[in-house]
Amino acid sequence: MGKTVWNIDTVHSEIGFSVKHMMISKAKGSFNNFNAVFEADVDDLTGSKLEVTIDVGSIDTRNKDRDDHLRSADFFDVENHPNITFVATDIHKKSGNNYEITGDLAIRGTKKLVTLNVVMEGQSKDPMSGNIVAGFSGETTINRKDFGLTWNAALETGGVLVGEDVKIHFEIEAHKQA
Repeated sequence: MGKTVWNIDTVHSEIGFSVKHMMISKAKGSFNNFNAVFEADVDDLTGSKLEVTIDVGSIDTRNKDRDDHLRSADFFDVENHPNITFVATDIHKKSGNNYEITGDLAIRGTKKLVTLNVVMEGQSKDPMSGNIVAGFSGETTINRKDFGLTWNAALETGGVLVGEDVKIHFEIEAHKQA
């Protein structure tokens, strides 16, 4: 098919996360505003260009007080670091439609190399617009302390309020640019 530009359909896409809460459950959330530069041959993602920008202020955990705390200097410090970015540096095909996408993840002014496990879910023709649409899903786990997100509170029963490992997951629908 050749490399082409794809536009992310944010209405049909999600970038979310989960983290241990109080050592017994998980707090979940997502970022409502994000965009990407994506140039790819969806039949073979190796050699693709991928740059993602997430508006940290759009964080949504379904709890306003928690969201405001996450935006504060205790966590993401949105005032000084309004975006999270990911820039792919290497895309490796593992098997079939499974890929490892390695790149620079920048959170709160700290940049680290991370690897995403990604599945190219397929492509189809949108019956409404006639455009070709492709779907992707994936995940990775990061340690939030590696990115300067160190705030925590001790629990009376032992342990801490917020876990260190954060699972990031995404479901992306992209439309081939006409």
